[in-house]
Amino acid sequence: MKRNQVSLLLRNALVLDVVTGEYAEGDLRCAEGRVVEAGPGLAGPADGRVIDVGGGVVVPGLIDAHVHVTASTADLGSLSAMSPSYVAAHSARLMGQMLDRGFTTVRDASGADYGLCDAQQEGLIRGPRLLFCGKGLSQTGGHGDQRGRGQNGRDDHPCCAGVGRVADGVDAVRAAARDELRKGAHHIKVMASGGVASPTDRVDSTQYSMDELRAIVEEAEAANRYVAAHAYTARAINRALEAGVRSIEHGNLLDEHSVELFLRHDAYLVPTLVTYWALKEEGRSFGLSESSWRKVDEVLGAGLQALERAARAGVRLAYGSDLLGGMHRHQNQEFRLRGEVQQPIDVLRAATVNAADLVGLAGEIGTLAVGARADLLVLDGDPLRDLGVLAEPKHIRHVVQSGQVVSG
Repeated sequence: MKRNQVSLLLRNALVLDVVTGEYAEGDLRCAEGRVVEAGPGLAGPADGRVIDVGGGVVVPGLIDAHVHVTASTADLGSLSAMSPSYVAAHSARLMGQMLDRGFTTVRDASGADYGLCDAQQEGLIRGPRLLFCGKGLSQTGGHGDQRGRGQNGRDDHPCCAGVGRVADGVDAVRAAARDELRKGAHHIKVMASGGVASPTDRVDSTQYSMDELRAIVEEAEAANRYVAAHAYTARAINRALEAGVRSIEHGNLLDEHSVELFLRHDAYLVPTLVTYWALKEEGRSFGLSESSWRKVDEVLGAGLQALERAARAGVRLAYGSDLLGGMHRHQNQEFRLRGEVQQPIDVLRAATVNAADLVGLAGEIGTLAVGARADLLVLDGDPLRDLGVLAEPKHIRHVVQSGQVVSG
């Protein structure tokens, strides 16, 4: 992010160490986009800004590991017919709103590209740091194939917006993965099961052969990247984990064997509870088709039980929202939903240190340790006592990104 780097000193703060779950009273100084000093009575910068937060709580900037910044509508199939510049304009608006909600980094789970990433880094778009995968890989008739039953043609021109690209067979998926990596993808997204917002597949289907899944994982690993897999049912989850994916997105219908595989492969689960709640309540108002809306019940009730089972077993968890269209505004509600089965500190870790580790930025983001990037929030309450402090953005006094106050 190319901004003028001015030193920032936060005085009289309660600074949370999300690893230990303990607060330290004192000051926090940021310079050149990094946390450079912490402790009581720090000297103020000669050339910077001083904010007395009066005992306010300071936590690391939040990380949402499953967003779709191009999804201005729940009708994902319509995106490919929109002008890319129109989609980018909507994305800029959505990203700015995410930043105001306290998310200083997001991992896009298909749709965003290098253009949005570069624009944010250069300060042309106000928003979270963007980790992108380009388009998710889908088999014909899979979760990333947005054609209806009567539509046979497909426009694969790379300029077209959309969340998926169709590739069938080992050679084709290798080429597709390599193409997304060529364009700078931070990770590869693969559709390993059916989904809600796709027109022709069943939620309980498995997608891609094991040979295809392994080929995609091999290509990502060759580029020192990793694979995130969309998967709902235990059968789909287990196949993806056995193929070597690093994260399972959603995972609502996992079983005990799934838990064993998560632990054996040191993989992450990224639940997205809030999107099902929002789709059920509002999905049709924001473009979700009637057939997709009817699929929501298949995964809605199971998500919380899956989270509880995984958390109890020690599966590594990261925060995700997966919201579409006008439902993006519910992004922070995921904190409240997870709080029904998890302790507040564990939910916050999912959105900070855990998510940072998942995306390969451990020690860089998701922490307030000296040397880390200075992404942080100043809150008017204690999130360890009440997750509503994070679930309701009105409690965020300031958002700081790379040492700059960007909201509040």
